Amino acid sequence: MRARKTTARRKARQRLFREVKGNFGKRGKLVKMATETLFRARAFAFRDRRTKKRNYRALWIIRLTAACRARGMRYSQFINGLLKAKVELNRKSLSELAIFSPHVFDELVTLAQANLKAAA
Repeated sequence: MRARKTTARRKARQRLFREVKGNFGKRGKLVKMATETLFRARAFAFRDRRTKKRNYRALWIIRLTAACRARGMRYSQFINGLLKAKVELNRKSLSELAIFSPHVFDELVTLAQANLKAAA
């Protein structure tokens, strides 16, 4: 008599259905559709883990642009002035400073302006 994969196959199916739980219609009920759904979900998750980084950087740049314009300066000038002043803060921390401690951000803007004028 041949051995069959009853428990292993059942466990694999249970694992699959646990992962696709909550999907609409057949996607959460039938094995074939559930596996296809899971493959697509994992592919999108892989892709979007990289896209998320781009989106956050764009958000920080938008925030910095708004904060710089409120202080009469362009974003590109601000970043260029900070580079010349050798300030090595990334865009995330700069945007956090612009939101939560604007007085420190004001000092950074004046520093960037001073370095732009000195270089010109």
